[in-house]
Amino acid sequence: MPPFDSARFTLWLPQLLCAAFLAILFLQSGLDKVVDWKGNLGWLTGHFAKSPLKGVVAPMLAVITLLELAAGALSAAGVVALLLNGNPLLGYLGAVLSAVSLLGLFFGQRMAKEYAGAAVLVPYFVVALAGVYLLRLS
Repeated sequence: MPPFDSARFTLWLPQLLCAAFLAILFLQSGLDKVVDWKGNLGWLTGHFAKSPLKGVVAPMLAVITLLELAAGALSAAGVVALLLNGNPLLGYLGAVLSAVSLLGLFFGQRMAKEYAGAAVLVPYFVVALAGVYLLRLS
């Protein structure tokens, strides 16, 4: 951790906060999908019943679950790395995977014509993009 009164701390803190936010968001979401796979699959099957994606719900859920778990794990590892040695690389990779995950979720919501659900994802995507940007600085 850089000294509190240093210019480096001014960048380090938002890097840490973005990585922590994304770690919490995606670890919780991915683990929920693993723990309640059947419930999520049932809900999503109904959600996509009238969309062109209705036949690929299970593979889509598997892919998004893996993306979310990887994004969350890399972001969490990024928090640890930032705390231990100030290295933002793992957090950066977590932020990139977070943005990719959110694009997948956004695509699904739009295909299901769930426009309000798609709109809710936009602030999360902005945080992921901020993380991508901030974690590449240094």
